[in-house]
Amino acid sequence: MELLRLAALDGEDLTVLSAHLQDAILRPGDLTYLAGEHRFLMALRRFDWSDADGAPRRRLAGLHVERVLSVRTKGLKPGDDTPLSLLALTFEPTDAPSGRIDLVFSGGAAIRLDVECVEVRMKDLGPVWEASGRPGHDDAAAGPAA
Repeated sequence: MELLRLAALDGEDLTVLSAHLQDAILRPGDLTYLAGEHRFLMALRRFDWSDADGAPRRRLAGLHVERVLSVRTKGLKPGDDTPLSLLALTFEPTDAPSGRIDLVFSGGAAIRLDVECVEVRMKDLGPVWEASGRPGHDDAAAGPAA
């Protein structure tokens, strides 16, 4: 099985990347902001539907966002290790090419990244395993970080 590698350099690209990451599971400890490098990193366990028999599987993947100016969170508590389910990545331009990338999670949690421009990369890291079921999450409204 070939490992998936994707890059997003605009809002449309980010929509494609978001579709591949929808319902990925991660923990707050899997998130890192390297302020000095203007980089935001996350490890996640994404759904991989590329198996010919259609059986749900998860695969370990890494995501990094470059040119990050600031990070704000909503609904994430320090020290809380409750798993998060990623619903979407969206981009809202402010002063093009600058803008905001929002990572929206089920349960109302969100992360807002103020960026100089869209420069996001995702890469599968190899391990794959059978998922215990199809993705699911609560229906709570999950808005962007304030």
